[in-house]
Amino acid sequence: MPELPEVEVVRAGLERALVGRTITGVEVVGPLGARILRRFEPGPAAFGAALTGAAVTAVRRRGKYLWWALAGGDAVLAHLGMSGQFRIGPAGGDRPAGHRHLRVRFTLATAPHIVDYVDQRTFGSLMFVPGGAALPAPIAHIGRDPLDTAFDRTAPVRRIRTSGSAIKRVLLDQRIVSGIGNIYADEALWAARLHYDRPADTIAARTVGRLLDEATAVMGAALAVGGTSFDELYVDVDGDAGPFYIHVKRVEASRTRKDPAWQCRTVARRQRVVSRSDQARHAQ
Repeated sequence: MPELPEVEVVRAGLERALVGRTITGVEVVGPLGARILRRFEPGPAAFGAALTGAAVTAVRRRGKYLWWALAGGDAVLAHLGMSGQFRIGPAGGDRPAGHRHLRVRFTLATAPHIVDYVDQRTFGSLMFVPGGAALPAPIAHIGRDPLDTAFDRTAPVRRIRTSGSAIKRVLLDQRIVSGIGNIYADEALWAARLHYDRPADTIAARTVGRLLDEATAVMGAALAVGGTSFDELYVDVDGDAGPFYIHVKRVEASRTRKDPAWQCRTVARRQRVVSRSDQARHAQ
């Protein structure tokens, strides 16, 4: 699933393509397109009617969610799920590879003219949120993320240290700190030398702060190069993959071959953490 760096790359690409432009049409493609709008109860026709003629003033993000702020104060809220992609292109042009999974097409009054939402697995979602331009109500409970300029780690550190759950489980709680998923939680825990299963309430505040610093650092490094692509399911708005995977793939290779891990030189063991099957490489 795209995490904070990947969603921020997509947000920045959409900002370049959308801000200052007017939506002239919306095409919801078949029942799978309608499924993408499942959280918008009025349905596809109402979705298209609400957006046609609307001008985009900003593209914003909180954690793994992004939204288009509209001139009238409303918003289009998006979550990419496992395989959601926004792709931009000229009107009448050939559909890029992957567009067999086109679910929703937005037509703009001026170039680039076309913004497509593509989703192979259809776990992603789009919804129209009246009055949601500043912050859509459905995500008001989501915490700020470490790359947010308004992020203050004081409250997250306190909340993390009051939980008796495993530190990785707490780190993935989007209500406390948003944007961190499986990839970057693993990387941050490794860098902070914390075992993923250690109870959060046994970790000193200073160490929790260091963990958040490491999460910020690794996500910042990933963002700088365009994010992480393990496969073709995550690309930016131009269809380009994120090369940060080159580092993570080296780790994955040592996990999957049952060879000694590339740093600690011990054989990786598969364990299930927060409903995810991972091979442990965390410091004890």
